[in-house]
Amino acid sequence: QLQLVESGGGLVQPGGSLRLSCAASGFTLDYYVIGWFRQAPGKEREGVSCFNGRDYSTSYADSVKGRFTISRDNAKNTVYLQMNSLKPEDTAVYYCGAAFIRNLRATTESLCVSSQQDYWGQGTQVTVSS
Repeated sequence: QLQLVESGGGLVQPGGSLRLSCAASGFTLDYYVIGWFRQAPGKEREGVSCFNGRDYSTSYADSVKGRFTISRDNAKNTVYLQMNSLKPEDTAVYYCGAAFIRNLRATTESLCVSSQQDYWGQGTQVTVSS
């Protein structure tokens, strides 16, 4: 059974840090772009950061560049999102998504959109507030 399980959300003060984890089971990440998406109340789900399992390239939304870092642990089949210098506007439910790489010429950025995801995790709440 293919599954993505997120963990690591919570409440943090502005300027603080959190690390999110997305553990994949039932498939290998080698053929997927796997990444993090977030959805704030009243807003559409947006791509935050993605990791390409084939060429190890990464993509980041402009709003998180320089603050968030995505990484992968091959042995654990897990992708992490290290979030530093958190801001109140980062508050959202964060979802892990996986997009199968059907076109080898597709860029990581082009696959880091909600409509391209084949699998989703259940989501984890991140709240940045003092």
